[in-house]
Parts: sequence; structure tokens; C-alpha cells
Amino acid sequence: MSRPHHSSRSDTRWAVRIIPLFIVGILAVATYAVVARLCGQSGVVTAFLVLYFLFFLLMAAAYLRTFFTVQLNPGVVPLAPEEQTEREAAEKLRKRHKRNRDVEERALAPPDPNPDSPGLEAFYSKDVFVCEVDGRPKWCSECQQWKPDRAHHSSDLGRCVRKMDHFCPWVGGMVSETSFNFFTQFCFYCGLFCAVSLAVGAYSFQQHHQDGDPLDGWALATIILACVFGAFTFGMALTSFRYIFSNATNVDMLKRSHTLTLAVRIPQSTPPSDKYQVIVYPLRGSPRRPGSEGQQPNGHHGPISARDQQAERKFAILRTKPRENPWNLGAMENWKSVMGDNLLEWILPIRHSPCCNHESMESDYKFGPLVSRLRKRYGVPEPEASPRSGHGIEMQERGSRRASD
Repeated sequence: MSRPHHSSRSDTRWAVRIIPLFIVGILAVATYAVVARLCGQSGVVTAFLVLYFLFFLLMAAAYLRTFFTVQLNPGVVPLAPEEQTEREAAEKLRKRHKRNRDVEERALAPPDPNPDSPGLEAFYSKDVFVCEVDGRPKWCSECQQWKPDRAHHSSDLGRCVRKMDHFCPWVGGMVSETSFNFFTQFCFYCGLFCAVSLAVGAYSFQQHHQDGDPLDGWALATIILACVFGAFTFGMALTSFRYIFSNATNVDMLKRSHTLTLAVRIPQSTPPSDKYQVIVYPLRGSPRRPGSEGQQPNGHHGPISARDQQAERKFAILRTKPRENPWNLGAMENWKSVMGDNLLEWILPIRHSPCCNHESMESDYKFGPLVSRLRKRYGVPEPEASPRSGHGIEMQERGSRRASD
């Protein structure tokens, strides 16, 4: 069974516990006002009640799916087993320093310099991955391990989260790749639910005014609450749709003026170029600059064996321009990558987003046409065609040989 992931901040934990109860209370009052008070007094047609309960059920289903997903599967990046003990010790040290306010002693953990660092193979076994300017993957100094593409460290959870969007106490936790489609459905249906409630309140208010009755407090309260929560949830739904169609997250939008560096696989026979750096995996030292392909830095000398040459993969280190999104697949493909492949998944909170599947050997997340444009921009050739299964076996055999050394 999955273990719940809670915020490391006490105020946020209390908000997560209280807000769902507040939401239940608001829905109970709204249902009483619409069903027992307004519809009964004003003779609202049956269609209002049908729409009210339809959107109520859809909203409740999406909310519960979102709530339990962010509690049990918020998309955190698993910690490497061999790093667990070291990380727990470092976490205790950071907490002790925080209590003592000894800021100067809090040193960030530098990237692992070991060429055989655990987790590197998960990156260079792909054809494209996000990297630093030296060609290595991004490093999380808090989790003390390499960060997968589009993963960011959450200060609320104290862990890296895949395709992290934002921490939302209204739904009980972190909205990320595992819950963003459910969160979008919840906001959309909540907005429609508020629209129906507003229509019922306005209709009842009008009926009382025409009949010369006193001002109905329930109708007025329903109108005010529906306007407030409707504006908020419709705004969140529109923002979510915008992110989905552009294949972006809240974090991506905050950093849209930044550039990204990608490691793009190229043929081993690619000649040196002054337009980009290259790096060869498995690592034998620092990244190789143009003209240094024959060097063996960090104490590794002598010719490379034929077996090692077959297991090698060469990558060009390419930088995007500001506001270029390498994951933009086009509006419809972006939508399907988050919401699913069919209408039923778009309407009902059934499955996690297809982008949660990271088994592709091409990349962690599917890249759009920008990668091809980058190849043309930098004059980078396409990788040679080779059977995936054979290469995978070579990589596994090499990993097994290292473990036995």
C-alpha cells in the first residue's frame, strides 16, 4: 500500500486537514439551499435539479480522485535505496541546523562526481534528456540524486516531484503529473456546479421580487457564494486548460524566459564541431570538448575495448532559446498526453495521464518538433539506426560487469 506524503510545514498540514471539511460544509449548505429552500419555494423546473446533481456527482468524483491521488501517489521521484541512509542522516543534520539557526553550516550537497554514479544509466539509455551545460543530468542537492526530466524539488514534500505544478491545500496536496487531469476536471465541474447554483439563486430571487415577497436570504447567499467560488474555479479551469494545450506547468511558466540544455544522441562517428560540446556515456571523466574525443581524462588511459565502444553513446549538448518548449507536441497531442486518448477519459476521472508512463527509450517525456529544429540549428546529425533490444542488452551486460568488478 502506498504511504501518504504530507507537507513538511505544520501550517500547511493543518490547512490540508481543515479545508476539505470546509468544502464539505459549503456543499451541504448549498445543497440544502438549492433543493430544500429555493426549488421548493420558487417552483424551479426539474432541469435545474437534474443539472445540479449531475455536476455535483461529477465534481465530487473528480475531487475524491484528486484528493486520494495527491495523498497516495503525488508523483514523487523514488530515492535510490543505497542513498536512503545517507539522505536520512543529512536530513536530520539540516533540521538540527535549522533549529539552531546555524545557516552558514548548511552546505548544499554537490553533484556526485563518480563516473559510475547510481542513476546515470537511466538518462543516457534515452535518446534525449535534460542536462546541465556539462552534459550531466540535473542534480538535486536535497534528495542527493539525479533529477528526471521536468522534476522539481518541492519544499512542501521535501522530495522531487515529476511534472510538479503547485501545492494546493484545497485538494489536499501536490498537483503533479499523476493528478493534473483530475484536478482540471474538478475545477471545470465545480465551475459548472456554481453556474447552476447561481442560476437557481437568480431565478428564485427574481420570483420573489415579482411576487412582492421580502428579500430571500437563502437566494442572496447562494448567489454570492456561487459567484465567489465560481469565479475562482472557472479561473483555475481556464488556467489548467491553457497549461494542458501548451504542455506546460505552473513551474514551466514561471521559468519560461529561461533556456534549457538538452543532451541529444548523435552517431559515434560524428566529427567534432565548434557549434556544440559533446559528451560520451558511460562517463570516463569530464565532458569532452570538440577535438578531445581521443583523450582519457581522470586517470583512464590506453585504448578503449571494442566491447566498451559498442556500449558507448555520444550526445551533443544543445541549448534552447528563451520561451522554447521542447515538450510542445501541438495542441491536440498535448491534450491527449494529459487528459487521455478518448472522450470518456476526458469526461470522467478514470486513469492517470498517459504522460505518467516513462518506459519509452526515446525520452522520459515525449519531445516535440523543437528537437528536430535544434538538430538543424546546430548541424547535428540524426543518430544511427540500431536495434533497441541489442543495445539494451549491451547496456545491461556492461552494468552487470561493473557490479562484479
